[in-house]
Amino acid sequence: MEPIEINAGGYYLRALRADDLLDDRPAIVRAFEDPEMKRWVSDYRIADLADAGAYVRRRADEWARGVRCSWAVAEPTTGELLGEVDLRGLADGDPQAACWTHPDHRGRGVASTALGAAVRFGFGALELPRIGYQHEADNTASHRVAEKCGFRLVGESVHEGVRLLQWVAVP
Repeated sequence: MEPIEINAGGYYLRALRADDLLDDRPAIVRAFEDPEMKRWVSDYRIADLADAGAYVRRRADEWARGVRCSWAVAEPTTGELLGEVDLRGLADGDPQAACWTHPDHRGRGVASTALGAAVRFGFGALELPRIGYQHEADNTASHRVAEKCGFRLVGESVHEGVRLLQWVAVP
């Protein structure tokens, strides 16, 4: 599948980029240096531009294989990277949404606006019957985003000693 751009109102969703016209890698490195990102997004370690480049290539490959739709949340006039939102698990029938916001842009509704647009895309264009969302129980920002986007809390679990909340959205 080719990446699809989405107009999300005050933001637009586009593929992550690292080319001559637009390079998201420096913003990705800065975001992943942030202590809050390290705390809540622990499955990626991005220390430099090479790591960020691999991250951008991985997302492009996931689009191409149809296993994840991932969007850079961008400022519409400059293209500045504000965060990322994705729908993953598309190939295995267990679609899950995820998002993060660059530390310089938190508290402005970036994540909830982007996640809402991605969920609408999942239901409308991909015809997904449901979309899950999971976060650590202590992550109050993710909790608020889930509620704002219409997810319903359906349970919790413990994984490696960490309490996780599971949410679901349906069309």
